[in-house]
Amino acid sequence: QVQLVESGGGLVQAGGSLRLSCAASVSIFSFNAMGWYRQAPGNQRELVAVITSGGMTNYADSVKGRFTISRDNAKNTVHLQMNSLKPEDTAVYYCKGVKIGNHYWGQGTQVTVSS
Repeated sequence: QVQLVESGGGLVQAGGSLRLSCAASVSIFSFNAMGWYRQAPGNQRELVAVITSGGMTNYADSVKGRFTISRDNAKNTVHLQMNSLKPEDTAVYYCKGVKIGNHYWGQGTQVTVSS
């Protein structure tokens, strides 16, 4: 059974940094792509960053230059390094894995950025 578990969220001041981690219960090589999404109260869930099995990355315009997605294949973990955080980055951040057409979600981790 595929499980994704996020960690690393918390409260940080504007301009600060956080590093989110998503640990998979299976080899991340088995995923076609893995990504981070976020959902703020009253908003739809939106894509933040994605990384393919080949290592290609893509980012939402709002986070380009500030966030970096990466893979640790040995630990079956995907990270999201978030720098220069802004209050508008406040949201629940979810990890998602796509594997042979199936979508798997983690439970989410709260990120709160104070001004």
